[in-house]
Amino acid sequence: MKAVLPFAIMCVGMFAALLDIQIVASSLQDIGGGLSAAQDEIGWVQTAYLIAEIIVIPLSGWLTRVFSTRWLFAASAAGFTLTSMLCGLAWNIDSMIAFRALQGLLGASMIPTVFTSSFHYFQGQKRVYAAAVIGTIASIAPTLGPVIGGYITDILNWHWLFYINLVPGLLVTIFVALLVDIDKPDITLLRGADYPGIALMALGLGTLEYFLEEGSRWNWFDDITITRCAWIAGISLTAFIIRSLMRQNPVMDFRALLNSNFSIGCAISFVVGIGMFATIYLTPLFLGYVRGFSAWQTGVAIFSTGAASVAGVPVYIALAKRFDLRWIMMAGLICFGLGMWSFSFITSDWGWRQLLVPQILRGFPQVFCVAPSVTLGLGSLPPERLKYASGLFNMMRNLGGAVGIALCGAVLNDRTNFHFMVLASNLTTARAQVPVTMQQMTQALGGTQAALRELWALTYAQAETMAYADAFCAIAMAFVVAVCLAPFLRQIKPPAQPISEH
Repeated sequence: MKAVLPFAIMCVGMFAALLDIQIVASSLQDIGGGLSAAQDEIGWVQTAYLIAEIIVIPLSGWLTRVFSTRWLFAASAAGFTLTSMLCGLAWNIDSMIAFRALQGLLGASMIPTVFTSSFHYFQGQKRVYAAAVIGTIASIAPTLGPVIGGYITDILNWHWLFYINLVPGLLVTIFVALLVDIDKPDITLLRGADYPGIALMALGLGTLEYFLEEGSRWNWFDDITITRCAWIAGISLTAFIIRSLMRQNPVMDFRALLNSNFSIGCAISFVVGIGMFATIYLTPLFLGYVRGFSAWQTGVAIFSTGAASVAGVPVYIALAKRFDLRWIMMAGLICFGLGMWSFSFITSDWGWRQLLVPQILRGFPQVFCVAPSVTLGLGSLPPERLKYASGLFNMMRNLGGAVGIALCGAVLNDRTNFHFMVLASNLTTARAQVPVTMQQMTQALGGTQAALRELWALTYAQAETMAYADAFCAIAMAFVVAVCLAPFLRQIKPPAQPISEH
């Protein structure tokens, strides 16, 4: 109980931080309408949060050593709570994006510190259970986000998506400060910190995400700003990696990638991040913009993913006791990939019934993909490297999510235009059905102009749907790569002795 209670409280904070990545997903139309935002601006409500987390998560190992796990987590929870209130008070899309970035920036440290704390609190076989809990939170929280968000928006309004964090955030702040005692702060580390490295990392990741998010909108390298961002990202990240490899105590431990289990675990975590975050981004957009679902209808339609994720947890725990974690992970990745492939058959008529099987195939194996990567990837490292490496490991999953969302946005934009041009080119009088359909629509709608507008809308909806199918196919291909990597992981045995953090 002495270990379980503080760990459980920290897990609540981690759950809130992960939940808020996607809690806005099914309510993007409502938020966009309330803030008078264009459709291509709304994605930044999610992306700003993700990129801010990506910048801070790698720093968490160093920040933990400076301020201690207790005070870093408490400060992170407090900052997350305050910025949640500010998000609820946002008055336009620019203020919302700024506050969401601050929310991700201040709340990000709660995620990796839970990972490293589990190795402090639990040893032996108990680590498998702790990893299952973490894997469950990491997979279920983003999945439940749109469901919870849709319900809250429907019965209250979108402002309460953020106000619900206030009471839990305050309680987590207080109880973590009172109960968590893992390590001691060392403020002297501030004097020797690699501040130029931190600046390079933040600049590189920030410009990389801008390049990915805005590239398709401005036709990639045809735009001077996008081109400059690509160069800045490439140069900054290259310089940061070189600088980190040359320092004895870098802010991000790239040397840990020499451990094959850790490097493969990071790669798989990146792909799983693409699958988890990009699909929860795509599905609500399809239901909202193509099907015209409300926030609550969208939440109900994707609820099966969260239910399947919960159902997978006891199955994973039972299998983890008896079978090699590598093969369990491989089976999970295959199932996830099949779920993505089954989404590629999507049509403009799909609702919750048609989405049920693909979402079960996607939701059930999530813990099979995440939990073993924690045990086999992080668990293969020596204790003294765990904190710094945990930041890199967690960053890879969130970076996968940010890259996945940005690239899926690019696929939707490019492929919708492509499919629309192909479909429109076939709508000619040379095809016998076209004049008949136009005549029927003209009579039904009372005019040729109204009939043409309706035909355009129908054609565009079909083009959008085909673009969604292309995006899901691309995600499925990424899982093929992850499946091929899984057999190269080595099985490990958790140490029987506690890890000292003092």
